Amino acid sequence: MRSNRAKMRAGVSMAATLPMLAGALALGIPAAHAVDNPGRDTLAGTKPAWATTKADKGATADGNQVSARVYLAGRDATGLAAYAKAVSDPSSASYGKYLSTQQAQASYGATDAQVKAVRSWLTSAGLKVTGVTRHYVSVSGDVSAAERAFGTQLHNYAKGSKTYRAPAKAASAPDSLNGAVLTVTGLDNAPHKASHADQLPPPDAVFKNSGPFSSYYGSNIATTLPDAYGGKIPYAVQGYTGKQLRAAYGAGSYTGQGVRVAITDAYASPTIAYDAATYAKKHGDAAYTSGQLRQVLPKKYAHTEECGAAGWYGEETLDVEAVHAVAPAASITYVGGASCYDDDLLDSLSKVVDGHLADIVSNSWGSIEAAQTPDLAAAYDQVFQFGAVEGIGFYFSSGDNGDEVANTGTKQVDTPANSAWVTAVGGTSLAVGKGDKYLWETGWGTEKALLSADGKSWTDFPGAFTSGAGGGTSATVAEPYYQHGVVPTSLATANSAAGNRVVPDISAIADPNTGFKVGQTQTFPDGSQQYSEYRIGGTSLAAPVIAAVQALAQQARGGKAIGFANPSIYAKYGTKAYHDVTDNPTGSGLAVARVDFANAYDASEGLLTSVRTLGADSSLKAVKGYDDVTGVGTPAGGYVESYRRR
Repeated sequence: MRSNRAKMRAGVSMAATLPMLAGALALGIPAAHAVDNPGRDTLAGTKPAWATTKADKGATADGNQVSARVYLAGRDATGLAAYAKAVSDPSSASYGKYLSTQQAQASYGATDAQVKAVRSWLTSAGLKVTGVTRHYVSVSGDVSAAERAFGTQLHNYAKGSKTYRAPAKAASAPDSLNGAVLTVTGLDNAPHKASHADQLPPPDAVFKNSGPFSSYYGSNIATTLPDAYGGKIPYAVQGYTGKQLRAAYGAGSYTGQGVRVAITDAYASPTIAYDAATYAKKHGDAAYTSGQLRQVLPKKYAHTEECGAAGWYGEETLDVEAVHAVAPAASITYVGGASCYDDDLLDSLSKVVDGHLADIVSNSWGSIEAAQTPDLAAAYDQVFQFGAVEGIGFYFSSGDNGDEVANTGTKQVDTPANSAWVTAVGGTSLAVGKGDKYLWETGWGTEKALLSADGKSWTDFPGAFTSGAGGGTSATVAEPYYQHGVVPTSLATANSAAGNRVVPDISAIADPNTGFKVGQTQTFPDGSQQYSEYRIGGTSLAAPVIAAVQALAQQARGGKAIGFANPSIYAKYGTKAYHDVTDNPTGSGLAVARVDFANAYDASEGLLTSVRTLGADSSLKAVKGYDDVTGVGTPAGGYVESYRRR
């Protein structure tokens, strides 16, 4: 979603020397000649699946306004995908031979002539060009002009209880443009937005955890509470700190020195600099050096009420503090989106790529796969591929609703974590013991039961599913080559005999009951703004933790970028680089006790006591080997060292 025009002179001759490999991952949605519309190239996937004949409510009024983005395919879309694969594959002769931003644009970006031709086509149809970047041309105009430009009528369609506009058939572009158009978004006006995927409280109202707590797993046993799984259980940890997480995931002496990490979310916390510095000082993390934490923000924000802008402040806080806690010397650049809509989040990702702001990008947001449309998937994948050829890797949280059945009624994965061009990060429950010793992990999946009125039992134990690491098999994305031979056939073929992408790829701590302590300025009941701390979790924690571990690995590699990491991650499968996480690591059921404030901040309205079962993620199971809760596992002591250049 953001772009920055860069000089393209360097590397002009690169296109002639880059390898063109067969079997590359698919770009997304290629144009095809339209049989029923001669002289036009169909932009496949631009008519959403919900725009059916049965749902059709008739033509949209000609005078209604449309805002759209026409994404540019560039010089060589097929070549971009091929080189993105080659440069990321350890078995390829081109592995690690990254291009500069200028070289990538010169080899694969849109030419001035292509941009000029696209602009001319759009304006001749009566649309107004409102913006031009190296990725897209944005336009606005009335429905009649949009219909002329894209060769389709726009109709109103029922979608659930609401009605939205969408193309009556797939949009198209003149074939005289010679494939310059990748896709168009905005012709349908159903919401395309993301949510931050974790258990965050709204930071505009205070949230605090009640005690009792454990300082490390098992340090404080709930002796006065009922048994669970045949014995007494520990209280939930107060919140792990960087020291404990670094020990659990094999940081050793590495700090991320010389490595740049970017974080994308929507909006921006007004107190992030103070909060991050205060937290680091309180918990023994290294103090931030001048310029180590910076923000790249849009000129203005949009949809602040609809997106719940204040709710994203805590997301940024978690991401920044988690990265710094695990990789205290890494540079952090926060790139805030103007809203939670896909177009604005895409702009943030594009800013990172166009300015090469970092080699590692943590993204703790997403939506369900059913909400994704092929046009947006193609736009996202193009950004990820440009990142790959430049040596930039993207890490996305896999979601916090398990198989999504309880949340949506349909078993599905989340997006953009489903992209074959990103690293999807799943979640675990983590037990760190005395002396920061790694004890075990389970796949994150929680069942909750409340304490009975008489305090002698747990009501309806183990209770209902509340949350868990997102995972499963995509219904839309083909199985990428790097998952062959690792992902079980039963998972890959769950939705198609040909095999599909399975999520996640790797995992880390996510369970809020074994979570991470963060510090944030919040609004207290008396209206005052105060810094306070609380425990948090979700795969929104797992993503920045893995991004930070990757920063350590890049340092171990001598500073050489890892880039798109999945081929390397899967190549290490089955080695001592990973903890192989299962749901039942101790041979018996696992649970912790939690005591929470009924009003979320103090005991004035009472306390709520519950038991939280661990390792119960909806229909998903963490088993020996690869699984759809934790992927290949979590980083072990040998993971960071496995990247060391020998």
